Parts: sequence; structure tokens; C-alpha cells
Amino acid sequence: QVQLMESGGGLVQAGESLRLSCLASGNIFWINDMAWYRQAPGKQRELVASITSRGSTNYADSVKGRFTISRDNTKNTVYLQMNMLKPEDTADYYCNAVSGAFNSWGQGTQVTVSS
Repeated sequence: QVQLMESGGGLVQAGESLRLSCLASGNIFWINDMAWYRQAPGKQRELVASITSRGSTNYADSVKGRFTISRDNTKNTVYLQMNMLKPEDTADYYCNAVSGAFNSWGQGTQVTVSS
């Protein structure tokens, strides 16, 4: 099994930046893709950004040009740099790791952007 622990959330004003971190532990050898999802109150969880083991990235249209996903395999950590934050980015952000047929989730970190 893979355990994921997110950190870095908080309360910021519109236009500011945050960096989320997700530390993976456990059976990390088999991790392939990693991703960040978010879920706003009353809405479904949505993909924000993903990164493959080789570093290929994918972003939701709503965050392109503002968010950057990266991973440091030496630290077993994936990051989400969020710039130019908007109130609509307010949500709980979840780290996700895919290893074979298994899908692991962190417990989430809250991001609140005030206008």
C-alpha cells in the first residue's frame, strides 16, 4: 500500500501563491502517475493536474498557466505550485497515486482564496 500526506494548504488572498506538497510512503516502488485533485463544497472532485513517472504533465483548463505540478522522486514527493490564485480555486486538494491496479488518496489539504 501507498500512504500519501498532503501539506501546504491555507488561507490566501486572490493573486497570491501557495505550494502544496504530497509525501508518499509505503510501497512507493510501483507508483506510476501522481496527480492533484480538488473538491469544492457541493461539487464533484475534479482533476487539477497529473504527472507521469517520466515527467509528462497534464492540466485542467482552468489552471493552465497558473499551476505547475512537479515531482521529486528522490524525496518521494509531488508538488503543486499554485500562482495567481482565484476565489474559485477554493477547495480541498487531494493527492493521488496510481500504482498498478491500486489508487491511493491522501486525506486532503484545504485551500481558501479570499477576494
